[in-house]
Amino acid sequence: MTMKLTPYLMMPGNAKEAIHFYEKALGAQVLFLQSFGEMPENPEFPLPAEAKDLVSHAMLKVGETDLMFSDNFPGSPHQQGNQVTICISLDDKERSQQIFNALQDGGQVVMPLQETFFSPLYGIVSDKFGITFQIYTEGNH
Repeated sequence: MTMKLTPYLMMPGNAKEAIHFYEKALGAQVLFLQSFGEMPENPEFPLPAEAKDLVSHAMLKVGETDLMFSDNFPGSPHQQGNQVTICISLDDKERSQQIFNALQDGGQVVMPLQETFFSPLYGIVSDKFGITFQIYTEGNH
């Protein structure tokens, strides 16, 4: 089993600006960038026009470290202090479930652990210390 922790920056609509800034300031290299408009459509949650160009997910390489970005979805709350989360990437669904369950003890589930179009098991949980973790399981569905 492999496990990797990556800082994940949640931006209030200026992720592209921040990415360009870190490219110049830190010599970061963009490995992946996808807008909300490029994601598969979900008829149950139509995409507002103002969200189409916002960043749904980006990955930068800064030296030997990965740095992830996303814009908050329009209407989602953003406040100073909650924009940095930690993404825990695992390659084992059972271990993802165990870590998610352990972190939610005394904490709060933000998004239940579930299958998504980009992960066989993904969820978001804030632990009892107020630290938010994204549990991302790699691999095929």
